[in-house]
Amino acid sequence: MDKHQKRKLTFLTIGLIFLLSGIEYAVILPTIWRYLQILEAPPYFLGLGLSAFSLSGLLTGPLFGLWSDRSRTTKHIVLFSNLFEIAGNFMYFMGYSKWLLLCSRLVAGVGGGAGSSIFGFLTRCTRADERAGVFAAIMAFRQAGLLIGPAFNMFLRLCDFELGPFVVDKYTSPGIFMCLLWTLLQFVVLAFYWDVPLLDSAEGGPEQQQQQQEEEEWGVEVVLLEMNEEELPLVAAEEEAVHRYLAVHSDDRPQPFRCPSPADSGLDPPANLNAGSEFLREEVVVLLTAQFITLFNQTALETMVTPMTQRYFGFTELGNSLMYGVCGVEVILGFFLVRWLSSRVADRVVLAVGLAICGVACVWCLIFLTDPRGGYKWELTAFIVGVFLQLLGLPFVAVSQVSLFSKVTAAKTQGFSQGVRQSVGGLATILGPLWAGGLTNNLYVMLGMMLALLTLVTIMTALSYSHLTEPRTVECAEGCADSGL
Repeated sequence: MDKHQKRKLTFLTIGLIFLLSGIEYAVILPTIWRYLQILEAPPYFLGLGLSAFSLSGLLTGPLFGLWSDRSRTTKHIVLFSNLFEIAGNFMYFMGYSKWLLLCSRLVAGVGGGAGSSIFGFLTRCTRADERAGVFAAIMAFRQAGLLIGPAFNMFLRLCDFELGPFVVDKYTSPGIFMCLLWTLLQFVVLAFYWDVPLLDSAEGGPEQQQQQQEEEEWGVEVVLLEMNEEELPLVAAEEEAVHRYLAVHSDDRPQPFRCPSPADSGLDPPANLNAGSEFLREEVVVLLTAQFITLFNQTALETMVTPMTQRYFGFTELGNSLMYGVCGVEVILGFFLVRWLSSRVADRVVLAVGLAICGVACVWCLIFLTDPRGGYKWELTAFIVGVFLQLLGLPFVAVSQVSLFSKVTAAKTQGFSQGVRQSVGGLATILGPLWAGGLTNNLYVMLGMMLALLTLVTIMTALSYSHLTEPRTVECAEGCADSGL
């Protein structure tokens, strides 16, 4: 099996990991509240149970990322983290008490922390021009899991038997079901997951292999010649002074010699910053803010939707399931639209479009959903349009900010950087439901806060727009000599 096939199978396996994470969320969320009631848990345990998973991922994401940066491998990290998913879901299946149920979500959340290692791995083994498309496809797998998860609940709710000392019913069956799926995934990872060569490895990625092939075909003998000072421009600022290098081919025709990019030469952009100060750079702060606000608004919207549809439109469980199914299809199509668009426009353009769509959605909801003068049909139509616009903008922001973040942070510490990004997102998924849960009766305040946050990140993006791009490769800057050339 060649490296290209291994790379495809590895990406497919990563997609299955995200697919299972979506299925797990979809099969547990509808039943966990009734499950807690049976275990005589107070109402606030629902918030604790939903937040516990995110809290574990928030704490363990940077640790898994740091591990992958130092080991430069991810397969054993994925296998190790999946053990926590298996154990956590089995504890959920046991369900002896409300405290065991809470601990089960904490343990399973540790497995979710491996996402930082996976995104760091994808960053290192993909080219910058294809990275956004890869990220979009991987995120679409999770949305597919959210879409097909309710279908599994159709037969899980029919379970009613005993398995040794354990009772298998519609509340405990999601735990044992996900435990079996994560166990099967372990064998898939063992068979079809490889730590494929990285772009900055000694063997080189696709760009390095193509360059070596061209040199072998043409028999190029590269000789670095420094141009004389007389050949440089007469007027040049000191900071703009460069050393230009030429590659002399066999036919004696000098051609420009391309300096390696930061990923090729192993330099981290910028190389003179340590890990702590890197996250204080302007573009990094903007992208982390976009990550937080996007997930905060998304989880707040998810928390708001079910009570609203039940109170104002009389939706039953079936109606909500159908609504979530349609929303899932829209989001998946949105991710593939972004995958197609990312190969044609810059990531920062995709980010700006996504923020604009989300802003319009918030303004729409603030104007029409909070207007008591509209009748039932008008409110339902306004609700559908608002949710459609909000979900349409989500893939644009989600994919572009992850792709940009991977390009403006250090390549060698990408796992840790993705862990920090994941922790920021985890904090948002904890605070979003807490904020929206207490304001379902005051949509002006809730939607107003969402709009204010979107306005803030939009202004930040506009002011930092010139910085939201991959560091450019120079030809050939003085820093190339410092990198060892």
